[in-house]
Amino acid sequence: MPRDLDLRHVISPAVRDLIELANLGDFDRTHEQITRLRGCTRPINLVGRTTTRDHTTGDVVRSYSTDHEPTGRLLTTCGNRRASRCPTCSRLYAADTYHLIRAGLSGGKNVPETVRTHPRVFLTLTAPSFGPVHNRPTTRDGNPHVCRCGTRHTDGAPELGTPLAPTTYDYTGAVLWNAHASALWARFTLNLRRTLAADFGITQKDMNAALRVSFAKVAEYQQRGLVHFHAVIRFDGPAGHTSAPPAWATADHLRKAIGPALERTNLTVVSDTVGDREIRWGKRFKVDEITALGDGELTDKAVAGYIAKYATKSADDSGTVDRSLVCRTCSGRGTVGGHVKDLCPDCEGTRQAEPLRNLPVHQHVRQMIRTSWDLGGLHEFADLKLCKWAHMLGFRGHFSTKSRAYSTTLGALRDVRRAWRLAQADAARTRAGHPAPAPDTVLVTESSWTYLASGYRPGEELLANQTRHDINQAQRHKHEGLEPA
Repeated sequence: MPRDLDLRHVISPAVRDLIELANLGDFDRTHEQITRLRGCTRPINLVGRTTTRDHTTGDVVRSYSTDHEPTGRLLTTCGNRRASRCPTCSRLYAADTYHLIRAGLSGGKNVPETVRTHPRVFLTLTAPSFGPVHNRPTTRDGNPHVCRCGTRHTDGAPELGTPLAPTTYDYTGAVLWNAHASALWARFTLNLRRTLAADFGITQKDMNAALRVSFAKVAEYQQRGLVHFHAVIRFDGPAGHTSAPPAWATADHLRKAIGPALERTNLTVVSDTVGDREIRWGKRFKVDEITALGDGELTDKAVAGYIAKYATKSADDSGTVDRSLVCRTCSGRGTVGGHVKDLCPDCEGTRQAEPLRNLPVHQHVRQMIRTSWDLGGLHEFADLKLCKWAHMLGFRGHFSTKSRAYSTTLGALRDVRRAWRLAQADAARTRAGHPAPAPDTVLVTESSWTYLASGYRPGEELLANQTRHDINQAQRHKHEGLEPA
């Protein structure tokens, strides 16, 4: 930046920083970095280098160093799947999830199209009741009905999902159910295989040799703060999606086996403090056969879109916060220091990053968080790490999971994008006159990266906002069938 550039008259820090960026040199490269992030909310700042060499000759094929960047650092996307934290990265995660689910339903992404002929169902599982809550019941024709409280609630009313009688609501049971929901799913899939083997009149060993049960699922929070699962369950041959299941394994067998398997599924939580608890599924569940592409209402495309929509949601969609409540300074211990331990200066021994009473949430959600925190302080529940997951209302599992043979993987989809970017870079080198490596060349990559910070500089934030605006405008024009101005 020129030494004689005086920016003291510029009141806005963001504009002042943008002017500084423009005077660093190669502003086009700075703008290119921001545009490439497509409006990522909080990018990762890295410093370092990477070099790719020909293993045989030692010649450098491509190299990169942040020393040559105008700002001395590289910005890369945060990769957060939560729409509340980063809409841009969450859209990419949702798109990947969509393709992953869709590939397991109709083929593609190295999955044969014959998978479309495999029997498959769409299953929704819910949590049991821990006390009556405000809701919007409907009549048989779909019209809203009066709640138990005597009020006809409007859609989106803040009291929906909250207990009618908070003093008698089983918050402990609700938190423990969330904490064990993933284990309950694992137990259910085991019981489903056992139930199917019994229905087919064969042993589990013989069934495993003849067919495989594959699945993909996502978790979604209900308004009452409890998770439920949406899942695709499919019959495959023993080799997974590449092989067809036997003709005697039909979607009707799969649909009928789910109910008995759910009945057999339960977990027992032993506790001297809160009493023993039995963890079971709710009585309400729904299972429907998925039809072929374009045939019927519950199609491949509809199911994939439905599941992908929920893959980017999180607990904060039920009214809680999207950040951990454990104090980072003391890692939730409440004390710092070695032999002589003092109270943590940030949390003052509470172990909380912020007081629970000050959280901007509904009282029902606050009580769920407080119950998670209290249970997390009990030695018998230490393995559940409920304090760490208090902001998730006790749920500790992954939001999107699948069995190994269902379809492709998120990692494989990312590898394809990475390979495409490298191909683009090699094409640019070729256009610049640098010879491309032979197809059989063995390449060795050496990298060294260091995390620097997260987020934008003030001036970069202005550029990111402009990028978001341009993308939103382009999407709106595409949706409305308009030509860009």
